[in-house]
Amino acid sequence: MPVIATAAWSIPRTVAHRFPETGSGLTRYAAVFSGVEINSTFYRHHRTTTFERWAQSVPDDFRFAVKVPRAITHEHRLRDIHPLFTTFLDEISPLTGKLGPLLCQLPPGLEFDAAEAESAFAAMRAAFAGMLVLEPRHESWASQSARAVLQRHDIDRVLADPAPVWPIPDFPDPPKYIRLHGTPRIYYSNYSDEEIRSFGKRLAPDSWCVFDNTASGAAIQNALTMRDQLA
Repeated sequence: MPVIATAAWSIPRTVAHRFPETGSGLTRYAAVFSGVEINSTFYRHHRTTTFERWAQSVPDDFRFAVKVPRAITHEHRLRDIHPLFTTFLDEISPLTGKLGPLLCQLPPGLEFDAAEAESAFAAMRAAFAGMLVLEPRHESWASQSARAVLQRHDIDRVLADPAPVWPIPDFPDPPKYIRLHGTPRIYYSNYSDEEIRSFGKRLAPDSWCVFDNTASGAAIQNALTMRDQLA
């Protein structure tokens, strides 16, 4: 079954009855879902003991997708990132064995530059052999040359909603990673059952689908709906 997840693991009261009553928020979440996307790594560093605690709080088959720090994507804008990326991998090393994809989300103003992208993704691949997924937000990344660089370094494209770069027709095969931010109001809007069913049909057994419409608390409810539909 695909990994159905949310960005972070906050459980609204409206759906609390679907989860165990006791335990930490993550433990309760992991009793229902098989994965989660950690967004906080984008904004700040965490102690290794924090990652150790999280890893110990979930079942053996649970997986963490982790967002690459903004120092790499937004501040350095993919330039000279090798030291920053290896430091990031060291910090999240306690998740080894439970680590899923690394999510690299680019700023809207970062245009595709073949040489810089080649260098950055080569550095990432030299240090990390697992799943890497990319969510750019500048239309220049829709080019065939950008696609070629990603394919060369085995980096999967994110099917995002809204989709600033790669719309649904650009994915003839099941995407490895879907991020649903909420439409029309990003981070807030709820998805209808039919919309959720439509995205669910695009998933392969090894796909991830992450609901990022967390600001209104809709993410958990939508994720539960998709999980029930695919069960």
